[in-house]
Amino acid sequence: MALHEGTIPTEAEAGAQPPSRDHFRVMLVGGALLLLINFAGPMNGLIGIPVAFFLKNRLHLQAHELAVFNLWVGAPLFVSFLFGFLRDRWSPFRLGDRGHIVIFGLATMLVYALVAYAPPTYAAFMASLLIATITFQIVASASNGLLAAIGQREALAGGMSTVLGVAAALPALAAFLLGGWISGLLEGRTADTAARTLFLGAAGLMGAIALFGAIGPKSLFAHHTTDGHAHTPWGDVVRLLKHWPVYPVMMIQLLWQFAPAMGIVLQYHVTNTLHATDAQWGQWNAIFYGSFTPVYLAYGFLCRRVKLSWLLWIGFTIAVAQMAPLLLIHSAAGALMVAAPMGLLGALGQSALVDLAIRSAPRGLQGTMIMLFTAIYWISLRFGDLFGTWLYDHQGGFVTAVIATIVVYALILPLLLLVPRRLIATTDGEAVAGTS
Repeated sequence: MALHEGTIPTEAEAGAQPPSRDHFRVMLVGGALLLLINFAGPMNGLIGIPVAFFLKNRLHLQAHELAVFNLWVGAPLFVSFLFGFLRDRWSPFRLGDRGHIVIFGLATMLVYALVAYAPPTYAAFMASLLIATITFQIVASASNGLLAAIGQREALAGGMSTVLGVAAALPALAAFLLGGWISGLLEGRTADTAARTLFLGAAGLMGAIALFGAIGPKSLFAHHTTDGHAHTPWGDVVRLLKHWPVYPVMMIQLLWQFAPAMGIVLQYHVTNTLHATDAQWGQWNAIFYGSFTPVYLAYGFLCRRVKLSWLLWIGFTIAVAQMAPLLLIHSAAGALMVAAPMGLLGALGQSALVDLAIRSAPRGLQGTMIMLFTAIYWISLRFGDLFGTWLYDHQGGFVTAVIATIVVYALILPLLLLVPRRLIATTDGEAVAGTS
């Protein structure tokens, strides 16, 4: 298969120009939309943690069983690029991203409302969350693809990386704080009441998202890309497959999200071995993801002054040691103490990788690219959970899982050599990502 890097048009040779007030307005409005969306996600929003603890505590699933449940429910996430491709190719009622968000936001709201009154069984949770994940992915594809297209076209990939990062970190912080607290609160209620409370709240959030799509500002939704329509669907598939910059990004993402010591393994280790409460586990995650936020904000400043190549190398060199503090914890309090340093160690690499993903998208396929990036995240995360639980249960326990994660992260560094140099040789505002 012939592969090529594509071309990278540059901005004015004098250097990066500061984003205009209009750019800031679009980024803020787009960030607000993403905040709502990330709160309502079926796998990682406000309902994610309570559902996980419900399955663990009420239905008594073991670590491996919960990993298998997440794997099945997350199946649509593994093909997220198909939803991104749908976004790039199809404009429902000629409304573009606005149409996707309204129609499928309402569809997800309906699914949440129905499951609120369904029996709280393993089968009911699996079926409803699977359907909700499918409809929700179309909403996520529209919002993420829209912002990625704006970032690439306006040479603001680093700025959009900051928006995407903050919009993900703040809901994660709130979700883990409130999710752990809600989980503990609902332990004293009947299963029916607990499920109804969770899913009706999620339905309300999806209703708000659909309303945002209906009345949101034209300045945001006018950026829906139509570049991909210059090619046939198969032509776009071939164009994506021949676009070399896609491959290093996805390989790095695959390793970066494959963390056997995180996720389910860490949850069971902290709650079962270290005897942390559900609320403390929520607090750990809130601290961990919350500590990403200051680095995300700083990245918006750094990316306009430091070349992406330097940010990638520094970020991932530091990130190799991200899991090392877990080897030092022997109590729930100790786990809480290392959460912030761990988040800080990984945040720069994460920001730079999202920046690179936006720059690497083929023109007109920004939605496909970002959702492929998302698909790799979920595939790696879920199979990392499976591998991690196998190490945890049969191959030496938690310490083995931590060491395995450190080794995987170290393998990212040689992959950075595969990234096209001209794609990362500029600061934000100086280059538009490679096109084909």
